[in-house]
Amino acid sequence: MKHFLLYITLMVIGSQLYAQTPKTVRYDLYIGDTMVHYSGKMAHGLTVNGGIPGPTLEFTEGDTALIYVHNTLNTETSIHWHGVILPNQEDGVPYLTTQPIKAGQTHLFKFPIVQHGTYWYHSHTMFQEQSGLYGSLVFHPREKSNIPEKVLLLSDWTDMHPHQVNRYLHNANDWFAIKKGSTQSYTEAIKHKHFGTKVTNEWKRMNAMDVSDVYYEKFLANGKLTDSMPGLKAGDKVRLRIINGSSSTYFWVSFSGGKMAVVANDGADVEPVEVDRFIVGVSETYDVIVTIPENMRYQLLATAEDRTGATSLWLGQGMNMPMTPLPKLKYFEGMKMMNDMMKMNGNLDTSGGMQMTNQTMDMNTVMYPEITGGGDNKPAAQEGHAGHDMGNMNMTASSDIVTLNYGMLRAPAKTNLPANAPTREFKFELTGNMNRYVWTINNKTVSESDKILIRKGENIRIILYNNTMMRHPMHLHGHFFRVLNGQGDYSPLKTVLDIMPMEVDTIEFAATESGDWFFHCHILYHMMSGMGRVFSYEDSPPNPQVPDPKMGWKMIKKDDRMLYLSSRVGLESNGSDGEIRLSNTRYQLSTEWRVGLNDRHGYESESHFGRYIGKMQWLFPYVGWDFRYRKLDEHEKNLFGQTNTKNFRQVFHVGLQYTLPMLIVADASLDTEGRLRLQLSREDVPVTKRLRFNFMVNSDYEYMAGFRYIITKNFGLSTHYDSDMGFGAGITLSY
Repeated sequence: MKHFLLYITLMVIGSQLYAQTPKTVRYDLYIGDTMVHYSGKMAHGLTVNGGIPGPTLEFTEGDTALIYVHNTLNTETSIHWHGVILPNQEDGVPYLTTQPIKAGQTHLFKFPIVQHGTYWYHSHTMFQEQSGLYGSLVFHPREKSNIPEKVLLLSDWTDMHPHQVNRYLHNANDWFAIKKGSTQSYTEAIKHKHFGTKVTNEWKRMNAMDVSDVYYEKFLANGKLTDSMPGLKAGDKVRLRIINGSSSTYFWVSFSGGKMAVVANDGADVEPVEVDRFIVGVSETYDVIVTIPENMRYQLLATAEDRTGATSLWLGQGMNMPMTPLPKLKYFEGMKMMNDMMKMNGNLDTSGGMQMTNQTMDMNTVMYPEITGGGDNKPAAQEGHAGHDMGNMNMTASSDIVTLNYGMLRAPAKTNLPANAPTREFKFELTGNMNRYVWTINNKTVSESDKILIRKGENIRIILYNNTMMRHPMHLHGHFFRVLNGQGDYSPLKTVLDIMPMEVDTIEFAATESGDWFFHCHILYHMMSGMGRVFSYEDSPPNPQVPDPKMGWKMIKKDDRMLYLSSRVGLESNGSDGEIRLSNTRYQLSTEWRVGLNDRHGYESESHFGRYIGKMQWLFPYVGWDFRYRKLDEHEKNLFGQTNTKNFRQVFHVGLQYTLPMLIVADASLDTEGRLRLQLSREDVPVTKRLRFNFMVNSDYEYMAGFRYIITKNFGLSTHYDSDMGFGAGITLSY
């Protein structure tokens, strides 16, 4: 018996030693495609090992990861290991750190696991992440906890192909706002007693406010509409590893069973802090511990920041104990706040001297009915109230609920950088505009900037100022950085910083690596529009994964140089008119036309090629040509007394367009025959949610006015009066 007990004891000790011994852990990931029907209709998706999301890859700190990625697609792909400290060539950014995985090829990633925590992986090729190419990573500490765990990978899903989503964003199409109910038309403004707010908004040359860019059909929890963890009873604790794997959606997280203890952020441990709710930025991870109060089924609710939908994880079993859903945002209150913050030149107004940092003041609170009360929505029963005076930018925080902010995060051990290392400081102003969907740093895209050279052994400090009306989750590859949040020596470590409008945040990191490392906004469509930089270590050894660095850098620059095509064709009873545009970040080529039904009406076409100037891109100098024909012998005078031939004209011209207050475009041009033309026009004045008004008048005594009623994203009913063509009604097709 003694020998048997000794044998059992030795077996247990041996198994524990084996479990703690570092080992090589192999995974095989097969990248493929499939059809999914999250919204009830079939759509194309990308899978890892046949699923969305891909499998959770688990390792123990000290292990070696051996991951074979097999590409079964007919196009190239990639995998980036988000938040992981690893050799540069394993980082997974195609053409920058790692070879793209070509169609039919297999790529081996091999790196040591030098950390523990919650991380994730995703494609860094074009828009593949949006289509489902992502999964979770769990790095266990050597001494594992006995608390049960659950990964909750949140994501957003659109049936629209992500390339089309990107094109719609760049072409100022408001179909997403229509689908989300966030159009903020003049009729809605009058209904909500905010007509003056709407006028001020457009006087400052701003489009309708939104807190998220894209309309999503569904939001997913581990690839499902809802997920569950039933095997829990009263008093049980569970560690939830929450990952925001969405492409552009922030999520508010709350728990019907009470408070949540936040114990880690972006994989790094923090001192536990109990909160009622928190927002998880795009690509951030949070570890929280919750306790099951009674033998019921409790809801961890993740609500999209724009409140167009939600997903959830149900914990325990028994009667459902749901959270009160978050009500619809008060958009006009947000628009009024935005008006107060914005100067006429497009910059945010910081003249009040108030310093905002580390999420400690949520400027969007004015839009939350559950906090402010009032409006069309009733406040949720268990939420508190707050008072606001946005004219003076003063807020009274609710005393009933505790909302997490970065200032509350504290590292469990000192995180100071080397004291004797030289410090290099960079100031990054996050810039851009919604009208043409351009996102930049210091008003330059990745392709318009050089790599930022740094040296191994330096301390790097980055001061970020968000001079846009959007949140930006800024992610640094291959490094943890300290967030200077008032916790001194115990400043928390992160790999993603969510920076809100008007905030100034400071982060710093020790330059301990080599090679090139991406720093970018993790909203996928912002990154692909150019909001990023590359930190490059001087004197780095050659990267065998990037045999031709110059060619690789050219490939990286192609992302924000993409061309976007749009068109609108009216087919009406008096003929056809329309426009086709091809544009990118700075340049645009456009052709508009009008074709009558008879020789007297004739036809005309005018084309422009030019470059947008300035951060807000309100100035557009151009060159072009004008061609027209009508069967007339009339000669008219323009506003300046110059002869204006109505029958035939074939000229080149130079001109200048400028966006005036109320989003009216002023156009001055001079043609090769010496004629000057001045013109005022505007498209898509939002009368109602779907009804748009447009007009044009110029110094040639030409004028036009019309309406368009949007039925689908590609089809609408239209009518207009043209001084040359007369009245017409019919349909308009859009692309």
